[in-house]
Amino acid sequence: MMELAERPARTDAVLFSDRALKAFLEAASAEYSFITEDEPRPCFAVLLGLAAGSEVVVSDVAFGRNARLTDPSAREEFASTIVPRFGTAYENPVRAWWLDPADLLTITRAADARDLDVLGSIHLHPDWHRLGPECERDRPLSDHPTPMDEHMFRNSGWPVNVVCYLERRYGGLYYSLAAWDAECLRLPLRMNHS
Repeated sequence: MMELAERPARTDAVLFSDRALKAFLEAASAEYSFITEDEPRPCFAVLLGLAAGSEVVVSDVAFGRNARLTDPSAREEFASTIVPRFGTAYENPVRAWWLDPADLLTITRAADARDLDVLGSIHLHPDWHRLGPECERDRPLSDHPTPMDEHMFRNSGWPVNVVCYLERRYGGLYYSLAAWDAECLRLPLRMNHS
């Protein structure tokens, strides 16, 4: 099994391809369209590409299942650790993502076959403070990590974690992106336009 890309001490830039971004935004927009006050509808993908010196080049994304919906150990981890630490909002099984380990293995093997590195993750933050229940109104999301995200970034150890904030304004969907390392320090993010 391929290991995570060997990383330099400092990442100078995350270079994100237009193709990878488009694939994620299409999936995130589809999930966003189904958000209700009771169901936040997460979207999560693994970043694939190459570590090139002090830069990482994201060329593709891969999607997997949310093990929280099917895996008893994931449900137990949330009940015993996540909910007491980060709040009852995480009792909702679609509030946060736990990538199915079998899917991660499949993604990793497929990336290895394509000579790509597993670089990290990207996930959706919707404007839940507008779409969710009244109790969420004073907790706006953005492209910054939440305390739960920081916990996950540190525990996964992935060198690149991208948060995609998506909101509906004036009849259209708008997004912003920010990249973070495993210590939750912001990374320079550059988008490719082909």
